[in-house]
Amino acid sequence: DIGAYELAVAMQDLGAGEILLNCIDEDGQGNGFEHELVGLIADAVSIPVIASSGAGNPKHFTDVFAATKCSAALAAGIFHRGEVSIEQVKTHMRSENVPTRM
Repeated sequence: DIGAYELAVAMQDLGAGEILLNCIDEDGQGNGFEHELVGLIADAVSIPVIASSGAGNPKHFTDVFAATKCSAALAAGIFHRGEVSIEQVKTHMRSENVPTRM
């Protein structure tokens, strides 16, 4: 069997420039990013890792940056459904001193 760790290392070795890491078990759940998985992959490779799936509020973004070495984090559903605005996330991140383009 090949897992996320092995796949990430293989993709880096094949020349991938970054990894968009989606944790399908958390997708749309709003419980926050899967820190264990994101941390495992971010520690395994030297290319940027983008955390995806699980965000439900602005704090989830600062949490994933504090808990892992990911380079970026994304969400879609919470914005499309109007649960949280992009401005709210950026404002929260800036208030927690996470570098953020405003």
